[in-house]
Amino acid sequence: MKKFFVPLLSLILIMQVTIFPVLAAGNNPTNIYVVKAGDTLPAIANKYGTSVEELKVTNGLQSDTLLVGQKLWVPIMYEVVAGDTLDKISSTYNSSVDTIKSTNGLSSEQLYTGKMLKITPKRMTMQGQYILMNKEEFKNWLLHNEFTRKISLIQQHHTWLPSYKNFHGSNHFTMLKGMENYHINKKGWKNIAQNITTFPDGKVAISRPFNIAPEGSIGLKANIEGIAIENIGNFDIGHDVMTEEQKETIVYITALLCIKFGLTPSIDSITYHHWWNYNTGQRVLDNSAEYEVKTCPGTGFFGGNSTNSAKNHFYPLVSRKMQEIEASLH
Repeated sequence: MKKFFVPLLSLILIMQVTIFPVLAAGNNPTNIYVVKAGDTLPAIANKYGTSVEELKVTNGLQSDTLLVGQKLWVPIMYEVVAGDTLDKISSTYNSSVDTIKSTNGLSSEQLYTGKMLKITPKRMTMQGQYILMNKEEFKNWLLHNEFTRKISLIQQHHTWLPSYKNFHGSNHFTMLKGMENYHINKKGWKNIAQNITTFPDGKVAISRPFNIAPEGSIGLKANIEGIAIENIGNFDIGHDVMTEEQKETIVYITALLCIKFGLTPSIDSITYHHWWNYNTGQRVLDNSAEYEVKTCPGTGFFGGNSTNSAKNHFYPLVSRKMQEIEASLH
């Protein structure tokens, strides 16, 4: 029997390496892969023993295109050490307790030192091109991605319609698809107009891909280097009162976008739709007749839709949030 034991053990170890191509480095592995020149999703999937579809849904990828420097969550093998819990491991490696238990066939949360666990990243909530997330998930998604076009202007809009009365707590994707259909079939645009959508419950959706400039009546000058944020609701005075959850999300994601693209909050970096003539597409700021501009993002949007309202109310909130986020990143 001894003659066959050592080769059999070696065969088992080889099979384990084959099944899980990338093993843990001690007890502190990384599950973030940085894309290099020549990388493809099939090659990365093969390297980490996963699938292209799994890579896309765990990283919120709207296409198969990769860019150098982009970061991807990938599955890894992890060796349990003293003091580990599933909560701790899942938090560290962007997974979930249920995912770890299911992947490794665990019937309880009890762990033993030295046990090897396969840790797979948690899946993002996606339907088609749309990625629905909370603001923290948006932070990871944004900071992990690279983009092909210059972005220097963040646009703030409100939908006006649909408004709060159309949001039922779980119909995020239905609302997005409805806006997409309207923008394509009624407005003649190529896709949903906005890159980002925020909801009354504080959720945020990546909508139109960031590498494609937004469309809409704000005009080509504002769109060509713009990122459009469409905030669900009618924020003209006397209509929807913005929830605290949506307020926090709008400030938070605007701050993140400023950090990502190296912007300082000002009228030249964060713009309101109200400041653009919808006939000429030119920026008019506060100098226009009412019939030449829209009230968007609302006369009640963070104190109003004028440049003074932005300077006195919105920009300071964004600047403070930028400081908080940057401090947490270091």
